[in-house]
Amino acid sequence: MKQELHLTDDQKKQLLELARRVVEARVLGVELSIKQPSDPVLNELYGCFVTLHVDGHLRGCIGTFQACAPLYKCIEEMAGESLNDSRFVGHRITADDLERLDIEISVLSPLVKTHDPLSLTLGKHGIYIQNGHYGGCFLPQVAAETGWSKEEFLSYCCLHKAGLDAEAWKDAQTDVYLFTAEVFSERQFAKPG
Repeated sequence: MKQELHLTDDQKKQLLELARRVVEARVLGVELSIKQPSDPVLNELYGCFVTLHVDGHLRGCIGTFQACAPLYKCIEEMAGESLNDSRFVGHRITADDLERLDIEISVLSPLVKTHDPLSLTLGKHGIYIQNGHYGGCFLPQVAAETGWSKEEFLSYCCLHKAGLDAEAWKDAQTDVYLFTAEVFSERQFAKPG
């Protein structure tokens, strides 16, 4: 597996179109048949996250670090699962939301364990923090969206994502992994006007 993936605009559009088709089919309750793309890059193994926003508000985000299927299959699965994000049980995406929906995809590099969590670069690195059965992550874009410092980024992930003490990232028993992501969304390719 390659360390990082650099997708062309055409590849990004294909993945976004795939995610859109999956989300719309699930919301509308229609069958969908997905064909394997001929592009070899879309058949490589990478983890990914699919994030759903309606009118700029988060309405679902599900992903996997484990690349156990080709990228296009991973996108297909995560797009469907993002509709079932447990944080939005009472506020699921509906047919009325589809027109205002913006889909964002993050294609992930492999996780790299770090012994110096503060070596991360805000806005470039995402984090995955694990201690025993507890674990949680933040995608790289979270730091840019929140304006947090490195310490806040690590502490909020421990506390709010991993269910650990806010300072757990400093504990030798806690594993901190860094990763990068190629992030793109439908909004980025929307035609003006």
